[in-house]
Amino acid sequence: MSSKAHRADGDRLQKVLASAGLGSRRDCEELILTGRVEVDGEVVTELGVRVDPSKQTIRYDGEVLKVARPAYWVVHKPPGIVCTNYDPAGRTRVVDLVPSDQRLFTVGRLDRSSSGLILVTNDGDLANQLAHPRYGVDKTYLVTVAGRPEHKQLQVLVEGVRLSEGVAKVESVRIKRRKPMSTELEIVLREGKNREIRRILAKLGYKVMTLHRIAIGWLRLSDLAAGESRRLNDAELRKLRGMTGDKRTIARGTKGKRTKGRSGKSRRHSEVKGGQRPSKRSGKPTMGTEATRPRSLPETGQRQGSVLSFDDTEFSSAGEAPPAGPVKNHAPKKRRPKSSDMKKTTQKTTRKTTRRATRKKRQ
Repeated sequence: MSSKAHRADGDRLQKVLASAGLGSRRDCEELILTGRVEVDGEVVTELGVRVDPSKQTIRYDGEVLKVARPAYWVVHKPPGIVCTNYDPAGRTRVVDLVPSDQRLFTVGRLDRSSSGLILVTNDGDLANQLAHPRYGVDKTYLVTVAGRPEHKQLQVLVEGVRLSEGVAKVESVRIKRRKPMSTELEIVLREGKNREIRRILAKLGYKVMTLHRIAIGWLRLSDLAAGESRRLNDAELRKLRGMTGDKRTIARGTKGKRTKGRSGKSRRHSEVKGGQRPSKRSGKPTMGTEATRPRSLPETGQRQGSVLSFDDTEFSSAGEAPPAGPVKNHAPKKRRPKSSDMKKTTQKTTRKTTRRATRKKRQ
């Protein structure tokens, strides 16, 4: 490591690159390792180098790096738009929907045929925290599938479906609306593998017709039209960082209000989303709604607080309510025989054998 490039009082080179909008820290580490970054005219291929952008010249692929002011945008992605930063085919990208000349990238991805909420920024740290499952940021989707899946089939999504790269599971799923030939589901994911929702539903034999993301944590699309974008304001940015536990979230105006977690907006009973949350004391899953404890049950007989919840009309006509929580085996358990019972059985068998032997001798 050259002492010319390294400055003990600076920031790590990959952090500076990420802050400039070249991608996440992991992406920027790859740029360094492949020799695409220069510091003061010297190619840096080692991680751990610290630099000061205000005093040193950093080049990426031969171009001088300009550390821009952080930018945060909410975009309503329409179908047919790609999330890649560079597209050789020249298709419209999500970043093209943002009226900014800064180098930006998307936080996570939605495939080309999907639509909905996506964040665009040049803050690599925040992007990594929002996308990584370790930080527990929920993403909510409205998914329309062909057919009419039953609740027992959907329970498999919560328990886990095996894919090529491992087991994939959702945080919660509920039937929101049924149509004659299709069903609309609300699915909450915490970890987003490549085309995960489409693949796990395909495992159950259901084709995804539309997939639309409506929320990232507490942040929702609201009335933002397809193809439009807007900047995050300061209050939204503080709350967004608060979901990941970012130390930069301690800011004015909160006054002890909890910024980490979900919004406290009330929902109608037909829209209460169940889910298992870890208890603060024991860490074991507890049943509850997204924002509050389950309220008193409505007259429709719908059960709340389960992993699966259904709309009011689905079971009311038959007078049947869906089971709460995972499907369990209710068969009676076999009683383990006691030692005294085994002893009695042995003695009884011995007596029978003795009587048979006596009869044979008399004959």
